[in-house]
Amino acid sequence: MDLMEKITSLAKRRGFVYPGSELYSGLGGTWDYGPLGVEMKNNIKKAWWKATVQERSEVAGLDSAIILSPKVWEASGHVSQFTDPMVDCKKCKKRYRADHLIEEIEKKKLPSRDEEVVEEHALAAHPEVVKDLNEKLRGVKCPNCGGDLTSVRQFNLMFKTYVGPVEDASSLAYLRPETAQGIFINFSNVLASSRQKIPFGIAQIGKAFRNEVTPGNFLFRSREFEQMELEFFVKPGSDKEWFNYWRKVRFDWFARHGIRQENLRLRDHEKDELSHYAKAATDVEYNFPFGGFKELEGIANRGDFDLGQHGQFSGRDLSYFDEQTKEKFVPYVIEPSVGVDRAFLAFFVDAYREEKAPAANKEEGETRVFLALDPKIAPVKLAILPLVKDEELIKVAKDLYQRYQSIWFVAYDEVASIGRRYRRQDEIGTPYCLTVDFETLKDNAVTLRDRDQMTQDRIKIEELDNYLMTKIC
Repeated sequence: MDLMEKITSLAKRRGFVYPGSELYSGLGGTWDYGPLGVEMKNNIKKAWWKATVQERSEVAGLDSAIILSPKVWEASGHVSQFTDPMVDCKKCKKRYRADHLIEEIEKKKLPSRDEEVVEEHALAAHPEVVKDLNEKLRGVKCPNCGGDLTSVRQFNLMFKTYVGPVEDASSLAYLRPETAQGIFINFSNVLASSRQKIPFGIAQIGKAFRNEVTPGNFLFRSREFEQMELEFFVKPGSDKEWFNYWRKVRFDWFARHGIRQENLRLRDHEKDELSHYAKAATDVEYNFPFGGFKELEGIANRGDFDLGQHGQFSGRDLSYFDEQTKEKFVPYVIEPSVGVDRAFLAFFVDAYREEKAPAANKEEGETRVFLALDPKIAPVKLAILPLVKDEELIKVAKDLYQRYQSIWFVAYDEVASIGRRYRRQDEIGTPYCLTVDFETLKDNAVTLRDRDQMTQDRIKIEELDNYLMTKIC
C-alpha cells in the first residue's frame, strides 16, 4: 500500500474525509468532511483568519455571495477565458486535457487506465494555440483504449445555474469559480464602512466551484472546494515591495503551523506562465507524494486589472483618493490565495508518521501510526482517559472532560486497554492524553502523555490549566 492509499484509508476510517455521495456510488471530485475532518478544517480556517485578519488592523473581513451577477464574470474575463482545452475518446469516452496529454507524450509516458492527469489548469487558449494543439495531437490515439480522439475544444470550468423560475438566457448565472471577484466588487463598500486607508486588505473564506475536466489525487483537485483569499490593495509603485512581503509571510505561516520546511519551497512563475493581467506570481509549493512539488498557495501581483475592469464594465469610479498626497489612482492588488482543502491535504500528509516502537515498549505494538499535527491544527486537543473502568476514576476523568470541553475540542475514552486508547488518539493526531489513575486519588495529580515524544509527566490537577495553555494555545 503506497502512502496516498494509507492517507485516504486513515482519513475515511477515522472520520476525517469520506467520498462524496458514497451511498450512491459516489460523485467524482466531491468529498465530505467527517466529525474529525470538519474540526481540523475549521482549525485551519481559524488559524488563517487569526493571522490574516484578527492580528492585523489593516485587513477587514468579508463574506460575499456565491451567486453573483453574470456581468461580474464578463468583466473578470471568466466567461470568455476560464476554459481548458480538452479532447474526448470517441470509443471509451475518456476525457483528457489536451495540453496535459501532449506533455505526457513528450515525456514518453502516457497515462494508464487508473492515472489521472492533474496539473494546474490554465486560462483559455487562443484560437492559434488550439490549432497548434490539434496539430500536435494529429494521429494520437487514446492512451486508455487506442480509440480516435475528438478535435480540441474549449471547456468552460464554471458551473451554470439559473436565477428565477424561467431557465433562459436572461436568467443565466454561475456558481463562483473563485472568491476574489466578490471582494473586488465590494472594494468601495468596505473602504467606506471600515474607514481603511491604502494599503489595506479584504479577506474572505468561502466555497468555490469548478467543473474540472480531471479532478483527482484525493483533495488536491476537486469540483467543490473552499478558498482563503486576501486581496491587499496598495499604491502603484509599492506593489513589488508588498509582493515580496506577502511571499515571505505566507511561506512562514505554513512552517509556523507544523509543515516541515524541507517540504516547502517558493517558485516564481516564468513570464510565459503569467496570466495576462499579472505582473508577477509566486507559488508556495509542497512536496506531495504524487508528482513532487505542486502548488499549495499562489501569491500574485495582479496590478490594477481587477478594479480597472470592474470600473469599466460597471461605469463606477473605483479609484482611491489619498487625502495626504492629494493623489487619485486605481490601487494595485497583491493576492495570496490558498485552497482550504489543499492545505488540509498538505497538513495531513506532512503529519503522517509510521514509527517502529522500541522492543521494550509493548504499549504501541510493532508499528505506531500517528499524525504529528501542530496542536493548533489538530482536531482533538486533549484526550481524557481513566486508566481502567473504576467508578472513582471515571468520576474524576469526566469532571476534567467537562472542565476542558468548553475550552477545546476534547475526547473522553474508557473503552479497551490504555495502550489501545493511546494508539487511537495517536492516529487522529491528538497531541496530549491525560490519564487518571489510582495514584490520582491520593496525590491529586494526573499523567500527561506527549504524542510525539511518548513521554509521560505527572502534573498536579490544580496546575493543569496553565500547563495546557502553554502547550496547546
